[in-house]
Amino acid sequence: MAGFKVIQPGIFSLLQDAGRYGWHGIGLTTGGPMDRQAFRWANRLCGNNESGNHTNSTAIEVTVGGLVLEAKSHSSIAVTGAEIPLTINRQPAALWQTHQVKPGDRIELGYATQGSRGYLAVAGGFQAEAIFDSQATVPREALGGLHREGQPLKTGDNLPCPAPDQQLPLLRVPEKLRPANGSALLRVILGYQQHAFTEIQKQLFFSSEYKATDSSDRMGYRLSGAQISPSIGGILSEGICLGAIQVPADGQPIILLRDRQTIGGYPKLGSVLSLDLDRLAQLMPGDTMRFEPISIDQAHNALLLAEQKFTAAQLETVDV
Repeated sequence: MAGFKVIQPGIFSLLQDAGRYGWHGIGLTTGGPMDRQAFRWANRLCGNNESGNHTNSTAIEVTVGGLVLEAKSHSSIAVTGAEIPLTINRQPAALWQTHQVKPGDRIELGYATQGSRGYLAVAGGFQAEAIFDSQATVPREALGGLHREGQPLKTGDNLPCPAPDQQLPLLRVPEKLRPANGSALLRVILGYQQHAFTEIQKQLFFSSEYKATDSSDRMGYRLSGAQISPSIGGILSEGICLGAIQVPADGQPIILLRDRQTIGGYPKLGSVLSLDLDRLAQLMPGDTMRFEPISIDQAHNALLLAEQKFTAAQLETVDV
């Protein structure tokens, strides 16, 4: 088994596959990549195949930056997501592009200048023992990751990956297909508890600008902005979907994300379209966002169109 050694783990680097599905019944959350599209692009650049728009190849989610690896074998890598400076043997290397590495090569990620999360994929995916059918790292549940205990990467960790059968072509994602980082407009599907919010409260929410706060993390983004107040103070705890917008007593919305709890008792205005959570995941504390309502049919069409564009997209060949 080939692999990489962690020279410097960075601020918060986690092994993530597509997520841990089918275990909500025993209280386990999904985990997986916060920016799913960037995760998928990184794996695609490394030749990691998908099945039905789903890849379970494990990559590293790098929050803010600072990760340094040493290659122990020949392989191919790619880094996508946030604008994080990438160097190989101290030489600048392009993001959103395949790179070939050999034993002894030093791969360094600096610190994000725009966005907050980068994804480093390798041909064949990083290999760790699955727990509850997934390698996804969920620190608050102490599950997944290299040692199956939910811990971020540490200095000295050895990350195994398959030795490639052949050298992959050098490819890149066209500029027009790369998402822009920065402030975001998030589409919202109103839920059945929307009637707990008056029309004035809903108009206030959709006409206001909100900021991501310092309390935002993989569990959820806590927002700061116009206060909205539901007519009920709480509900019986019920299952929570990805992107749910909870409104606690202080009126400041919380958008629940990959490491969310499986049940909760705050009223929910609706849910952010899953596509738009990728943009949200790249926001840093202080970055702004706005919201607009869409119908279920519009959400369905947006998901189908985005998937068709991803599937049909042609990667560019890199001239050597």
